[in-house]
Amino acid sequence: MDPMADSTFETTRDRYNDLVDRINEARAAYYDRDSPTLADADYDRMYREVEEIEERYPQLRGADSPTMSVGGSVDSGFSEVRHLAQMMSLDDVFSLEELAGWETRMAEATGISDLEMTTEVKVDGLSINLLYENGRLVRAATRGDGYVGEDVTANARTIASIPQTLSGTVPTRIEVRGEVYFPVADFAAFNEARVEAGEKTFVNARNAAAGSLRQKDPAETAKRPLAMVAHGIGFVEAGEDFTEPITQMGWYEQLRDWGLPVSPYTRVLTGRKAIEERIAELGEKRHDLEHEIDGVVVKINDLDLQRSLGSTSRTPRWAAAYKFPPEEVHTRLLDIRVQVGRTGRVTPYGVMESVLVAGSNVARATLHNAQEVARKGVLIGDLVVLRKAGDVIPEIVAPVEDARNGSERPFVMPTECPSCGTTLVQEKEGDVDLRCPNKGLCPAQITERLAHVGARSALDVEGLGDESALAMTQPENDRDEVAAALVAGHSVTLEDGTVLTLEGGRELPHGEQITRAEELLPAPQAPALRTEAALFDLRAEDLRDVMVWKPVKKKGEETGDWKQVRYFWTKAYKPRKLRGQTVFEPIEPTASKGTEKMLVELEKAKSQPLARVLVALSIRHVGPTAARALAEKFLSMDALRAASVEELSAVEGVGEEIGRSLRDWFTVDWHLEVLQAWARAGVRMADEAPEPTSDVLAGLTVVVSGAMPGYDREGAKEAITSRGGKAVGSVSKKTSLVVAGPGAGSKAAKAEALGVPVITEQQFTDLLEGGLAAVGL
Repeated sequence: MDPMADSTFETTRDRYNDLVDRINEARAAYYDRDSPTLADADYDRMYREVEEIEERYPQLRGADSPTMSVGGSVDSGFSEVRHLAQMMSLDDVFSLEELAGWETRMAEATGISDLEMTTEVKVDGLSINLLYENGRLVRAATRGDGYVGEDVTANARTIASIPQTLSGTVPTRIEVRGEVYFPVADFAAFNEARVEAGEKTFVNARNAAAGSLRQKDPAETAKRPLAMVAHGIGFVEAGEDFTEPITQMGWYEQLRDWGLPVSPYTRVLTGRKAIEERIAELGEKRHDLEHEIDGVVVKINDLDLQRSLGSTSRTPRWAAAYKFPPEEVHTRLLDIRVQVGRTGRVTPYGVMESVLVAGSNVARATLHNAQEVARKGVLIGDLVVLRKAGDVIPEIVAPVEDARNGSERPFVMPTECPSCGTTLVQEKEGDVDLRCPNKGLCPAQITERLAHVGARSALDVEGLGDESALAMTQPENDRDEVAAALVAGHSVTLEDGTVLTLEGGRELPHGEQITRAEELLPAPQAPALRTEAALFDLRAEDLRDVMVWKPVKKKGEETGDWKQVRYFWTKAYKPRKLRGQTVFEPIEPTASKGTEKMLVELEKAKSQPLARVLVALSIRHVGPTAARALAEKFLSMDALRAASVEELSAVEGVGEEIGRSLRDWFTVDWHLEVLQAWARAGVRMADEAPEPTSDVLAGLTVVVSGAMPGYDREGAKEAITSRGGKAVGSVSKKTSLVVAGPGAGSKAAKAEALGVPVITEQQFTDLLEGGLAAVGL
């Protein structure tokens, strides 16, 4: 082998693994915690780079690749629901040129130069799948991973725009796809009410919709002004009396006739010019619509053409989503600092004069890495162009060089971790990023891992999320934003009522303003939790004096001012009037109901199954899929620790890279300290061997290839093993049977060559119920 080629592949593989980790972290934050941590534009850029690498090195594409799924998982607080037909994602395009390229490919594929297309607004909400049987709503589910979602039927029934019964002639069964959203007009008032009640506010209407639909108490969902708009169809069982429409627009007209809400903004158009004009029109009106939108979806109208074009594993070929360009503003870059992520990666970010963009005050923006800072040419003190990419996370685009006055200075990447003071290192020679090697005791890394412990895909601890993890480990996280507000002329109120302002701050040199402002603030606090090993030993008293910085809001809108408050306990001072003035008297605080609830949830989390504990430990590459497979095979943490790389790698769906990562994890002292501390606290470290539901597949070795209606990959495997069979991923002479669904590819062909019986995906249910005899074998 050419050494240079091998070296290139290793470098590319490392880059690919890093991208997959970051995409999966972003998906968990977005789908599972309803709390985005990555800009849409950054996510899209990384996703496209993953696609490009997989084109060059298809051997890197595994079952856990983000290109093989639509993202998201199932909340353990809800029942799992298998969709009758897969809920797919959409291919995004980011320019009219890209959209024109897609239209050209569609014309070439169909042989029709002027295709009739629907143009539809891309509602920024939460996807929902409604199942109607004989016209009656029987189930509602979130998208989840596209195959399996969360059963939110009780919550969906509280949404007035979702009809319980369809009117007119209806099919026997039908899945209606739509988007649940939070009306823009109600969002500010809703957040204002939450402020007055002392509850956490939502960043945007999309997060409000997702958080509201996922309430575990339907009565809470009913209090929120959610709405739904239908935008597609999944599975259809027509029955005798119902005739299906032949166009996409025909379906929308049918849905409207049944009483379902459909978008009034959808148009059927022909020709590139008409579509581009409609996109421009909707872009201008995007802030005037009743719901948030982030683009326009274009679909081929003819359903026969849709079926002939088909789909990939995750997206239909006959549709594309044009994403609107993000919005931009100008503001002053006061400083460039660095932050530390869960894996120790240190990345620069800008601290700016607070500015209103896309509906919120922004004082921080990502700068990715030191090379990116240099590439963009930004200096501390610059006036910069700020873009709120994807309407979520802001990004510094470029400096306004003509506005410089000579007081600006270049950014110098620090050599020590800003969170723990450890000397930063390159994990591998030539790495772009620097990392903090103090993984076990670095507060910033502990923050990310703690939030991960509470995620739905891990131990699902209500109350343990990004904000509470930050408060426990980095209570001063927003200190630089508070200082930036002082520079901008805003005030800061301390718990005892003291009001701070920075007099003459704007007259200072740009590079000194934020330093002077920080000197006004109280001394930084020490964290309440210094290692996740102590998580399950936490007491309410340990959190009594944790103070955090919060933006001051009025009528749901940020004022630009800040205040210091207790995060886990109630107030320690009470204001009252004395001779016409407000004074603050000390009172005895108590643990908040949210804190008590979190501690109860932590106690409950100790009984979560082994697979979830494995995910919660933040072991590199060990996600939910691999964790389930490992737990099913080894049943206990002790057995996993004793296993060799070869034994771990041999588990279906694991492989050498995951096996070696897990083996290496068990060799690190502080990892074992966390494991031992959790075990002492009562966290479950072993599962009982599951009892088979039947032995109808006893002695059979079954390969499932392609899509199985109603089952994801793990669900199909579990269905086989719970009936006594063995589910494997490759075909050999020892294989008893191959189930081949759409996209089965070479496995079905190999089975036929070896004389191994092959059945279709429609026969899978018969096989599970009656064994070989039920499928005529």
